[in-house]
Amino acid sequence: MTNIDDFATLLFDEAKRFLEKFDEHRDTPAYLHAAVNLGVCSLEAHVNGIAEEFLTRPELSVWDKSLLAERTVEFGDGEFRVTKRLKMYRLEDRILFLCKRFSRRPIERSSPTWGRLLSAIRLRNELTHPKGPVEITRDEVAQALRAILEILDHCYRALYKRDYPTKELDLQSSLDF
Repeated sequence: MTNIDDFATLLFDEAKRFLEKFDEHRDTPAYLHAAVNLGVCSLEAHVNGIAEEFLTRPELSVWDKSLLAERTVEFGDGEFRVTKRLKMYRLEDRILFLCKRFSRRPIERSSPTWGRLLSAIRLRNELTHPKGPVEITRDEVAQALRAILEILDHCYRALYKRDYPTKELDLQSSLDF
């Protein structure tokens, strides 16, 4: 892998492949778990790559830089500055910020796609921080991956004026493992 964008795209392709693997081995829910986790990891990697790219803009405020770099802001010597201390922001907040701050196409929080994305993130969180057994279905996972794909496509069109590179593949993976 040469950069974060390639790695993020690979992670999403892996997520789609695990969904396909579940179709081949329906008695193995681990494939669904892997698909959800990798799908959201891919989304986070894409957002991190976009944020890193936009961090180079000279017009950014210290608060913009803080959110993009996920670093705290402190005041000293008469000015605010971004520190090296980590400051985590919610993934969905960073997505909303990127599209609102850097495009004329903010994401409609009332849209069905946004609701499906929040459901996908919730599903991943249930798997990552379980409070008991988590039962998920193939349809839930497919819907989660499709929501991630739709949000990525919206971000690419809003920020780069082009479709997400592998949009035309929908949920079909190019991998074979």
